[in-house]
Amino acid sequence: MTYKLGTRSNQSLSGVHVDLVAVVKKAIEITEVDFSVIEGIRHIERQRQLVKEGKSTTLNSRHLTGHAVDMVPYPVDWEDLERFELMAEAMKSASEELEIPIKWGGDWKSFYDAPHFELDRKKYK
Repeated sequence: MTYKLGTRSNQSLSGVHVDLVAVVKKAIEITEVDFSVIEGIRHIERQRQLVKEGKSTTLNSRHLTGHAVDMVPYPVDWEDLERFELMAEAMKSASEELEIPIKWGGDWKSFYDAPHFELDRKKYK
């Protein structure tokens, strides 16, 4: 089945780096599970709140510069980590195909962040 980004996802991509948008748009074409982009650009006030709530560990988030997005498989089930992994596989495949390096928060050792994808800092500062 082929999926497409909805209105909310497209709005959430506003202001996000064009290369990351390209990866997301390619990923929705090849994914096994539908997904939504729930957050792109983030203001510092929101970042401070997320750190306070323990949902983030940094005030130096890539969301602040448009280099990160948060996505969830649709329909949303925060406990279904297998569907997050399927979504991540699509993102990683799209990243490889487009030669745009990304990092997935689900691969992090210190803070598991399954919804989070960002452009690799080695190439995108």
